[in-house]
Amino acid sequence: MPEWLVLTLAMLAACVVVVVITLLRHRTAAEDEDPSETPDVIEYMTMWIGVVYAIVLGLAIAGVWEARSAAQDHIQAEAQALHEISERVRVYPAEERDRIRGDVNTYVGHVITAEWKAMADHGRVTERGDRLLDRIRADVTDYEPSTDFQAQAYQPLVDQVAAADQARNARAASTGPTMPGVVWFGLLGGAVVTVGMVLALQIRRTPRELLLAGLFSALIAFLLFLIWDFDAPYSRGIAASAEPFLSLFPNVRG
Repeated sequence: MPEWLVLTLAMLAACVVVVVITLLRHRTAAEDEDPSETPDVIEYMTMWIGVVYAIVLGLAIAGVWEARSAAQDHIQAEAQALHEISERVRVYPAEERDRIRGDVNTYVGHVITAEWKAMADHGRVTERGDRLLDRIRADVTDYEPSTDFQAQAYQPLVDQVAAADQARNARAASTGPTMPGVVWFGLLGGAVVTVGMVLALQIRRTPRELLLAGLFSALIAFLLFLIWDFDAPYSRGIAASAEPFLSLFPNVRG
């Protein structure tokens, strides 16, 4: 099911639930009940519950967005390091240069096809990707420079391999969800309490109040969906992109 459809259904469901509860409560209310006489303490509690929950939602959104941005930074760092390896080996003999560049292209092709799918579907990188990167490391570190010019390029190449490996490890560590289950429990529980306190204010059945209650519940549903969507940096709608690999290696398609 498309994520936009999931979002639409969740927002509509939140609106319907609140409106239905309000209508049922209005029908079962006592005849002498006066909605205008809501105790001040309930209004005060509702205000502060809304403020606290808004802060929690804001922190959660900032956290998952930061994790998504960090995942994109890992991709950029890895792609840039591999690009530097491919460019800096031009001082090596043709046979060595072509072999290293070929292995880099093979690794990049695997990342943007098979490994990207594995990260989206299973939340992990592949063992073949590890082996392909080990092959690049062996290509670079096992070569013995024969000239001073090649010797000057050797250590920077080794450093770029280390940078690519570090970025890959960071990418692997960021494939899973970033929000712990206990945080989700707090977010969902807070949503129920916040909407419940709004209902405790004895909303009447006027179109204006029903509309505001429905929009309020739909907004909370949207923000929770946004957190859920950002929570998996590689597998949902607003996911980290492989564009850095594609832009630096335009001829590689896996």
